[in-house]
Amino acid sequence: MTENTQQQTASNPELPTQYAPAEVEGKLYERWVERGYFEADAKSEKPPYTIVIPPPNVTGSLHLGHAFEHTLIDALTRRKRMQGYETLWQPGMDHAGIATQNVVERELGKEGKSRHDLGREAFVDRVWRWKAESGGQISGQMRRLGDGVAWSRERFTMDEGLSKAVQTIFKKLYDDELIYRAERIINWCPRCLTAISDIEVEYQDDDGELVSMKYGDGDDTIVVATTRAETMLGDTAVAVHPDDERYAHLVGKRISLPLTDRTIPVVADTHVDPEFGTGAVKVTPAHDPNDFEIGQRHNLPAIAIMDEHAIITAHGPFQGLDRLEARSAIVGALRAEGRIVAEKRPYVHSVGHCSRCKTTIEPRLSMQWWVKVGPLAKAAGDAVRDGRVKIHPQEMEKRYFDWVDNLHDWCISRQLWWGHRIPVWYGPNGEIVCVGPDDEAPTGEGWTQETDVLDTWFSSGLWPFSTLGWPEQTESLAKFYPNSVLVTGYDILFFWVARMMMFGLYAMDGTPPFHTIALHGMVRDQFGKKMSKSFGNAVNPLDWMDKYGSDALRFTLARGANPGVDVPIGEDWVQGSRNFANKIWNATRFALMNGATVDGELPPVEQLSATDRWILSRLNKTVAEVDANYEDYQFAKLSEALFHFAWDEVFDWYVELSKTTFFEGGEQARVSGRVLGEVLDVMLRLLHPVVPFVTDTLWTTLTGGESLVIADWPSDSGFRDEAAEQEIALVQRVVTEVRRFRSDQGLQPGQKVPARLTLDGTALAPHEAAIRQLLRLQPEGEGFSATATLPVAGATVALDLSGTIDVEAERKRLTKDLATAEKERAQATGKLGNEAFLAKAPDNVVDKIRTRLAKADEDIARITQQLEALPKG
Repeated sequence: MTENTQQQTASNPELPTQYAPAEVEGKLYERWVERGYFEADAKSEKPPYTIVIPPPNVTGSLHLGHAFEHTLIDALTRRKRMQGYETLWQPGMDHAGIATQNVVERELGKEGKSRHDLGREAFVDRVWRWKAESGGQISGQMRRLGDGVAWSRERFTMDEGLSKAVQTIFKKLYDDELIYRAERIINWCPRCLTAISDIEVEYQDDDGELVSMKYGDGDDTIVVATTRAETMLGDTAVAVHPDDERYAHLVGKRISLPLTDRTIPVVADTHVDPEFGTGAVKVTPAHDPNDFEIGQRHNLPAIAIMDEHAIITAHGPFQGLDRLEARSAIVGALRAEGRIVAEKRPYVHSVGHCSRCKTTIEPRLSMQWWVKVGPLAKAAGDAVRDGRVKIHPQEMEKRYFDWVDNLHDWCISRQLWWGHRIPVWYGPNGEIVCVGPDDEAPTGEGWTQETDVLDTWFSSGLWPFSTLGWPEQTESLAKFYPNSVLVTGYDILFFWVARMMMFGLYAMDGTPPFHTIALHGMVRDQFGKKMSKSFGNAVNPLDWMDKYGSDALRFTLARGANPGVDVPIGEDWVQGSRNFANKIWNATRFALMNGATVDGELPPVEQLSATDRWILSRLNKTVAEVDANYEDYQFAKLSEALFHFAWDEVFDWYVELSKTTFFEGGEQARVSGRVLGEVLDVMLRLLHPVVPFVTDTLWTTLTGGESLVIADWPSDSGFRDEAAEQEIALVQRVVTEVRRFRSDQGLQPGQKVPARLTLDGTALAPHEAAIRQLLRLQPEGEGFSATATLPVAGATVALDLSGTIDVEAERKRLTKDLATAEKERAQATGKLGNEAFLAKAPDNVVDKIRTRLAKADEDIARITQQLEALPKG
C-alpha cells in the first residue's frame, strides 16, 4: 500500500505508558529543523509547492487566529512534502509601521522623551534596536506550534532586499503614472498623527447626538442634520436633490451660515437622498469624503477648520477648542440663536476608530501620495474571472468582485518615521524626482526627501515575490513563483489579498501571485462570540498548548475549519483532542506489544480474515476521502474522517475484534499483526500533517523510519471488499444492540452473563469468540436458562439474566416508565387532534408537540421490548 525504503521494525518498540507532550514536542521540533526537513531547494527537480505566511506584525505574539491559520498551512505543506513536492513555506514578519512606532514611542514616553527629542535618524535606530531585542517573539511561538517553515529564508519587510523591491516598484508605478500626489480626504488619527488605511479603522456603535439646525433666514430657511456639529464652521454649501420640489426655489441661491459672517450656496446633487431626513445635507468638503466629491462636482471651496490634533483653527470664539468641546459649544450657541430644531441624544451610530489607539478618526483633507488603482484592479478582477486564480470557497468571489470592481485610489503615504520612506525628492524650484534603487538621489542646496513613509500594505503587497529575491531574477523566483495557494482570512480579502493580486500581476508580467486563494473564517469562542480582551474571552494559545499539547490545539482548530466559516473553540474541545492523542498513543502501544509490524509484504488476500479485509477496505476508502478533502480545503471534513476512522474503526472495533486472535497466537495472529501494522502506518501518515508530534513519535517507533516529515504520503491501493464490510457491519450491529440491551437492564459493562449464541448459517459464525469477548458473554454451562432472547441480524442471542438483576424491581420500574410515556402520548395526541388549538398555536409550538409525540411513541416501543425481554416468572 505504501512505499518507504527506510521502513523496518524498530529494535526496541517500547513506549512510555503515557504520552507527555512537553517532553516530546520541543526536542522533536528542533530535530526536524536541524535536519533541514523544512528547507526548500531552488535547484531541485521536484515540482514546487509554495505558500507564504501572512506576515505577522513584528510587535505581535501568537494568538488563536495565528494558531488556526498556521495549522491549516502547515497541514497543507506537510502533506505536499510527503507527496514528493519541493515545498516552501515562506516565513517572515511585517514591520507594522504605526504599531511598531507606537510601541517605541511609549517606551520613550516612560523616559520623559518623544521621538522629536531624538530626531528622525536616532529614532529609527532606536526602533531597529527594539526589533533586535524584543521584536519577533512570535517566531519562537511558531516553533511551539510546529510550523514547518523554511527558517533560513525568513524575511522582514524592512530588510535590504525587500526595501529594494519596494523602491523598485514605486519607481515603476511612478514612471507609468500610476502613482501621483494630490489633496484628498483621508482617514486621519489625531493621536497617531498620520493617515491610516481603511483596514486600520475599526467601526463601532457609539452614543452621540443628532442635531437638526436651521440655515438661512425667512423664506430662505433650510434645515440640515448632523452628528458632527463642529464641522458646520467649514460648510461651503447645502445640497438637495435636483428633483426635490420642496427646495427648487432655493437652488442657486445663497443663504446665511449661522455663527459666521459667510453665505453659502444651495446646490442640486443626485447624491442626496430626498427621502432621508429633511432631504437637505450640509456640505463640508474638507472634512467628509462624500462632501468632498460634491465639492469637486460643484467647484466648492474646501475650508479646513481643524489642525492635525483635531483642534479648531477656524477664526472665531471656538478657535483653540478640541473638536468635542467645540461640538458642545456650537450646539449651545445655535440653541441661543433659536436655530436648533431638534436634538436626539443619545443617538447611536457607527463611528470609525483608530485600531491602534482607539481614537475617533477624523476625515481630513490632506496632501498625500496615491496609487491609481483602476487598471491594477481591473487586472486583479480579470485574473479571477478568466480562471487563472480560483477563490475558495467560490461564493466568496462575489465579495471579491464587489471590492476590486469598485476600488477607489489608494492613499499610500503615512506621516510616520518608521517604514519605507517615499523615494521622492523635492527641488528648490518645485522639481519632483522619483529615485529608483540604482539611481543617485539629487544633491545640492534646497533638495529634500519626502518625509512620509509608505503604508505597510504597500510592502506586504509584494510579499509573494519580494521574498524570493525580486527584482533580481533569482533561482528561487523562477522555481517558487507563483505561489500554489494563499491561505488567509476572509477579513483581509480586500486589503492584503487584493493588493498582492494587483502588484503581482503588475510586476510579474501578468502572472498572478498564486493559483488559489483559500479563505477561512475567524476563530470565536465556544458560544460564537468574537474573542476580545475586553470581552474577557480571549485565549492565549500557549496556555492550551502547555496544558494539553500542541497536537491537541491543532486538531481542535483543524476539526472546526470549514471553508470561509467562523470557527468556535472551547477548552473542553481541546481537552477532547488531547484524549484523542492519548488514544492514538495507547492503542499504538498495545499494538506494538501484540505483534503489530510493518516487516515484509502484506499477506495475500486469501490469508486475511474478514476482519482484516474489512479494515483494509475501510483504510483505503479513508485515504481517498482524506485526499479529496485536502484538495477541496475541507479541513474539518478530513479531520472528522480521520477521527472516526482512528477512534471508532481502528481502536474501538478492529483492535477489539482482533484481541482474541492476538491472545490465541499462531499464524492468524501473525497475519493480523502485519495488517494492524499496515493500518497504523498509513493512519499515522494521514494524521501527521494535522497532529505532527505524536504521530512522528509513534511512527518512528513502529517502523524504524527516520521521520514522518519526509516519509511518503499514502496512496489508495484500490483495494475494496464490500462483502467484508457488510459482514463486519453485522457484527457491529449485534454487539451494539446487545450492549444497548445490557445497559437498559442495568448491567455493568464488565459484568459477565451466560449466553447461547445461535449463529450457524450466518456470516456471524466465524466471529463468535470476538462477539463473546466484546459483550462479556460466558458459555452457557449447566443450568443455563434463556430468560431473555434477542433476535439480531439473522442470529439469536439468548441470555440468562437470573441472578444478575432483580427482575420484579426492573419490571416495576419499566411499567412505571411505560405509563409515563403513554400519558405523554395521550396528551400530545389530544392537542394535535384539537382543531381550535391548531388554528391558534404558533408553528413552532405545534412542531414541539409533534416532536414530543414521536419521542413518546419511540419510548413506548423501546420499553415494551424491554419488558417482553425480561425473564418470565
